[in-house]
Amino acid sequence: MRLLSLQPSISVILNRLDRVDYLCACTKYCLEVVPALASRNLPVVHDSWSTKAEELLPLRPDLVLTSVPYRQESLTAILQSGVPVLLLAPHSLADIYNDIRLIGALSNASTQAESVIAEMQSAIASVRTRAASLARPRVYCEEWGKPLIHSQFWVRELVEAAGGEFIGLPGATTTPEVVAAADPDVILAAWCGAGSRVPLERIVEQRHWHSLRAVRNRRVYCIRDEWLNTPAPTLLRGLHAIAAALHPDAFDPPNSPDDLRRLNML
Repeated sequence: MRLLSLQPSISVILNRLDRVDYLCACTKYCLEVVPALASRNLPVVHDSWSTKAEELLPLRPDLVLTSVPYRQESLTAILQSGVPVLLLAPHSLADIYNDIRLIGALSNASTQAESVIAEMQSAIASVRTRAASLARPRVYCEEWGKPLIHSQFWVRELVEAAGGEFIGLPGATTTPEVVAAADPDVILAAWCGAGSRVPLERIVEQRHWHSLRAVRNRRVYCIRDEWLNTPAPTLLRGLHAIAAALHPDAFDPPNSPDDLRRLNML
């Protein structure tokens, strides 16, 4: 089956299942998250936010796989062209596990899919057990900065597994004033598409957050976007970063400094 991936999460899962040979094309973001794809010289297409049917049709995919976030206009155009599309819209970790099973079934890798799921569940359970007896800091997690958007529900699950209390409603918009009123112990920012480049010092200045507990204690962090916003096994790297931010005395920092970057002194 010729699969065309419009989101990094799809390519990450296929890579973990050892099934990237099923791919007939992917996005540039897939290449960033799965470096092994570079050697395959696959055609590169736009993602599910901006792709058009005319760039997909010549590639003759048997199935186009896409996932959140997507733009309705792009998806509608693909559907109208007659190209088969499977849209994944995970909300929770359980949804992500089911997506891994589905992609495993499509790529003749059901056994591998169950192994990947078991590995994720075991790693999350291990962190939960280690954090169970620790203090539970209140955590504001931000997926986007203009407007301010809380991180997704699966991030809330990871925060809770790492021994934190997630502030606010996952995926909902908020304001600097509401966050300031909540006065979180820890602030985690992982902006979609920003990698590790969230300007922590600037957002503190612009939002007048100098008096917040998290800022005073320098517990404001940027977590690399791909590790929290990609609904795939790479979330385990995000969990590691969250645990290190919430409980630095109990969890080692990530191996890569780009995974977890701390606010500089203002």
